[in-house]
Amino acid sequence: MRNGATGQLAIRTPEGIVFSLRLAGPVARCLAWMVDLSCVIVIVSVLATVLGLLGWISPDFVLAMNVLAYFAVSYGYGIALEWLWRGQTVGKRLLRLRVLDRQGFRLRFSQIVIRNLLRAVDGLPVFYLVGGVACLVSRHAQRLGDLAAGTIVIRSPKLAEPDLSQLAWDKFNSLLAWPHLAARLRQAVTPAEAALALEALLNRDTLELEARLGLFHDLAAHFRAKVVFPQEATDGLSDEQYLRNVVEVVFPKQTG
Repeated sequence: MRNGATGQLAIRTPEGIVFSLRLAGPVARCLAWMVDLSCVIVIVSVLATVLGLLGWISPDFVLAMNVLAYFAVSYGYGIALEWLWRGQTVGKRLLRLRVLDRQGFRLRFSQIVIRNLLRAVDGLPVFYLVGGVACLVSRHAQRLGDLAAGTIVIRSPKLAEPDLSQLAWDKFNSLLAWPHLAARLRQAVTPAEAALALEALLNRDTLELEARLGLFHDLAAHFRAKVVFPQEATDGLSDEQYLRNVVEVVFPKQTG
C-alpha cells in the first residue's frame, strides 16, 4: 500500500490484484462536512420545536432534553448513515466521497463509531482545525478519527454507463438464479473492482494465453471471496466465465 503525491492509494489484495483509489482531500471533506452540519442543524431545530411543546413541564427539563438531542443527533447522524450507506452520509454522497477500511476491507461498525466519536477532538479548537492539519500531514490524508479507526476517505466518481455490446452474454447466468446473493455481490463490489473486471474481459483477446489464464484465475478468486455462491451455481464454470457472470450481475444487461 502506498500514497503518492497524486493522492492515490494502491491496495494489493491477497490474490495480488492492485486497486488504485483516489484519496479525498481536506477541501472536499470540508464541503461534505458543511452539508452534513446543515442536516444536523435542521434535525436538531425540528426536535427543539417538538420538545418546546413540553415547556409546561419544566423549562430546565426542555433545556436538558435539547442538549441531549443535540449530542445524540450530532454523533448518531454520522454513525447511522455511514453504517446504513456503507461509508457515506448526505454530504459524502453529494461530494461523491466514501469511507473505507484502510486495507480495503468492509467497514466494521466499531470503526464507524470510533471515527465519529473522535470528531470532538478533530473539531478543536474551531472549524476542524486539528482534523484539517492532520489530513494535510498524514500519509493517507486521514484525520485523527481515521487514524484511530484505521479508515480512509476516498473519492468515488460515478462510472459512465459502460458499452457492453462487445460482451456476448450467455443465455443463462447461474449466479442470477440466486437473486439475494447476486444483490449482495452487487453491493460488495466497488466501482474500481467492477471497472477492472470489465476491462479484463474487454481486452482478453490481446493477452497471451498464459497471462490470460493467470489474470482470470486471480480475478475470479478475488470475486469468489466476496460472496460465496452454492456449489451448483459455480460447477463447470471456468474462471473467465465466472468473471463474465460477475460482470453481468454488476452491470445488468442493456436493453434497447
